[in-house]
Amino acid sequence: MNLQNLGWQPFFQQQLTLDDYEDAVVARISAHHRSGYQLITEKGEVSLPMHDSLPSMTVGDWVLLDHEQQFQRRLERSSVFSRKAAGSKVAEQYIAANIDTVFIVMSLNDDFNLSRIERYLALTNEAQVEAVIVLTKTDLCDDAEALKQQVQSLDPMLMIEAVNALEFDSAQSLTAWCKTGKTVAFLGSSGVGKSTLVNTLLQTEAQKTGSIREDDSKGRHTTTGRTIHQMPSGGVLLDTPGMRELQLANVAQGISETFSDVEEIASQCRFFDCSHQNEPGCAIQKALQSGELDDRRLNNYLKLQREQARNSASLAELRSHDKQLGKMYRSHQSEARNRKNKS
Repeated sequence: MNLQNLGWQPFFQQQLTLDDYEDAVVARISAHHRSGYQLITEKGEVSLPMHDSLPSMTVGDWVLLDHEQQFQRRLERSSVFSRKAAGSKVAEQYIAANIDTVFIVMSLNDDFNLSRIERYLALTNEAQVEAVIVLTKTDLCDDAEALKQQVQSLDPMLMIEAVNALEFDSAQSLTAWCKTGKTVAFLGSSGVGKSTLVNTLLQTEAQKTGSIREDDSKGRHTTTGRTIHQMPSGGVLLDTPGMRELQLANVAQGISETFSDVEEIASQCRFFDCSHQNEPGCAIQKALQSGELDDRRLNNYLKLQREQARNSASLAELRSHDKQLGKMYRSHQSEARNRKNKS
């Protein structure tokens, strides 16, 4: 085992000091549990119990330990993926860190959804990570090429691979992004074939697989946690549980990049604050009438903008509240120490 096989790159190497070379052990988080973290080092696996003193970390993070396997610090990330926690809870949930390429997996059945692809692209573009759309279950689809062209219409530069996840030769097209030193992550909804694809690429039964529901083609959760695997091609593969809900937050730039065509059209409106409804000289309405822009894409753009603004504001308010609470706790602790010293 060496660090390069774990996805180590010059970006992380440059963060080490001379003392780190002598005194620190480099480790990568391979799994996150309620009780703590599982890490991989050049010498094997290490467990790091959860503790309040630890910073927020996620699978894929690089950390430094001392020779007693005690945490020293987390290295700066090259990329990080997060979302607003599912449901009504106001909290940020980390998905993965230090990813080079994201495979956005979508199945070619009734679950096929262009708006969902745009949602994942916004997240990936915000992280400034290379995205590849992977369309699975080609063996169950009669019009795979037509659906692939629909995805391509989102962006002519978008990289798209259509595969049968059950066949190794078909999935081989993805190994071009899975070379030594590279970390790839799989993102997608439940039941799109991620676990099957992971097993095919790893050439082992690393993940459980399950069937989809016949009534609506929706998938069932089979992967229950984010885990790191080493690939025969030399890369590192990070699998994630299927997401029934991906609430976006703090991805304004990612949305702008994903919908750059919409924003380019909007920039031609007569009024700077055009709401794209009934204003004269609205370039968006003109594009809709001419067919240059379709209603679905515009509506999804506006929907994601509203969602990310609402969630970002909620998380900012939470962080402000936590910061003030922290100050209050520290103030009380300081006063308690002063009183103790005086007595």
